[in-house]
Amino acid sequence: MRYASDERSKQLYTEFLSRHERCNFQQSVQWAQVKSNWINEIVLAEDAQGNITGGLSVLIRKIPFFGNLMYSPRGPICDTGDKESLRQLTEGAELLAWKYNAMALRMEPDVPFDDLPFRNIVERLGYQIRDNPRSARELIQPQNVFRLDLRGKSERQLLDEMHRKVRYNIRLAQRRGVQVRPGSRSELRLFHALLAETGRRDHFLVRPLDYFERIWDAFGPAHVRLLLAWYDGRPIAGIITIHYGNKTWYAYGASDSAHRGLMSSYLLQWEAIRRALAMGDAVYDMRGVLERLDVSNGLYYFKSRFGGSLTRFIGEVTMPYRPAAYRLYRLAERVYMSLRDHYTTLRHRRSPPAGVQPAAPMPLLLPPAGGAQANGHMSA
Repeated sequence: MRYASDERSKQLYTEFLSRHERCNFQQSVQWAQVKSNWINEIVLAEDAQGNITGGLSVLIRKIPFFGNLMYSPRGPICDTGDKESLRQLTEGAELLAWKYNAMALRMEPDVPFDDLPFRNIVERLGYQIRDNPRSARELIQPQNVFRLDLRGKSERQLLDEMHRKVRYNIRLAQRRGVQVRPGSRSELRLFHALLAETGRRDHFLVRPLDYFERIWDAFGPAHVRLLLAWYDGRPIAGIITIHYGNKTWYAYGASDSAHRGLMSSYLLQWEAIRRALAMGDAVYDMRGVLERLDVSNGLYYFKSRFGGSLTRFIGEVTMPYRPAAYRLYRLAERVYMSLRDHYTTLRHRRSPPAGVQPAAPMPLLLPPAGGAQANGHMSA
């Protein structure tokens, strides 16, 4: 076990991550750059020859009144049945907990719910698994995601696997003159304006423009793409996708209210899927769905019709180092999330008159569990 503490070791970790079947962009060096208000440490597991066999990118942040929290989004990255790598990563994380006086390590691994070998290994190592939270908003990462398997498929096959109404809506958007074009960094402001409108409509908090600019700057054109749908000379919808390793993720989406009947969101998804297929990706990840897993949930209804499969992850895996402090923190987090949801609803119901600036958002004292829900996806 060692840490990726210099540029060479970080480069070796990046190469390992990019090649691994369970690669996830939130475990990357670039994602840690986006989360620049967190300290980042990367734990590496190695074999006898010094080859990297596992990695754990840990974000560390001081929580007011409680101390430091260690969080690893979608970590660890290793074969799920690899006891030795998981042991090394656990020992490395424990040393970090001593160094930073952390109350807990919190993870939501990219591991299927029914992976019993992984469950058995991490429980023997002392982790606690929390599969059934009272609310999906108590998790930082979604537990249920839709994924399209692109391996060995053509565009025609992918279209055939979609619901006929999805194919109809794609053609409808094209017939009505909607055009999808890649956006530049400067056009992130257009996407952010659409996202702000989506937030007002669907009652969720929206991150500031500079957050999306940091994503763009950290990942660069090789990994991040903005697609904008244009109609009558103006952008009416947009999505941000992140390509890393063998996958593309639909990270953020937004649309205006006036042109939703043009079905631009369907055309945007199809263009993103086509680009992922052209890059040779194995998976197009449409990210999460929250709460109800049936067609009465609009997000579930939309994503389920693209031909993907619902993947249920194992949930939250936690190693408490100071259990009492962590229990108090989780209680405070639940109270905070309830107050924040109530505040967000009231804020959007009381939209200010034209020309009046809205009040400043509620201060963020705790890492958000659930975060902005434009697409039911990551916040930390």
